[in-house]
Amino acid sequence: FAGLIHLLAPRFTVYHYDRRGRGRSTDTLPYAVEREIDDLAALINEAGESASLYAFSSGGLLALHAAATGLPISRMALLEPPIERDEDRSAQRAFTTELANLVVAGRPEDAVEFYLTSIGVPDDIVEDMRGSASWSAMASVAPTLVYDSLISEATSFDLLTSVTLPTLVLDSEGSSDDLIGMAATVAGALPNGSHRSLAGEWHGVSDGVLAPVLIDFFIGSEKGS
Repeated sequence: FAGLIHLLAPRFTVYHYDRRGRGRSTDTLPYAVEREIDDLAALINEAGESASLYAFSSGGLLALHAAATGLPISRMALLEPPIERDEDRSAQRAFTTELANLVVAGRPEDAVEFYLTSIGVPDDIVEDMRGSASWSAMASVAPTLVYDSLISEATSFDLLTSVTLPTLVLDSEGSSDDLIGMAATVAGALPNGSHRSLAGEWHGVSDGVLAPVLIDFFIGSEKGS
């Protein structure tokens, strides 16, 4: 997010935090989605006013939960939040269990591979990532991949009707059909949602393309529109 922060900072005060168990943030067990909402509430309170949120992928699920609880959020932009209308809840629970078993067994790299392949990351991207700094970083925080899966378990399609604030759901034109379709479906289910496709690669949009869109959308909150 460093490049994106650099592009947003001239226009906004930007807060970027490590979610619990990652980076410089500590962790407290047992995990609960509610504790992650508490973390975000504390950050917004530190900022001293309402916030506009940008969240990517599973972070978008957390943002939706936070908005549904009534945190002082003025607007949200979500890039490809993974929410299906008719998700198989039992399959998600089985995925969480297998992922957690790999972590407990002390096999973080196997957990990373299982996670990436199971969520649909293309094989060539997985191969390119293997042995890279990104791969090592994910392995170092493998327990928090279980957290992301637990958030998915806790996110039903019905949650969307409780999120009434203006929300822009984005997708990349280079993503797979399922991700693009989910973005459009989520936007349509939100009471005040809108949808936009941006030029990009699989499950990603460059900072230079993304930043102007976020700026225009978030400036709308300052104008009261």
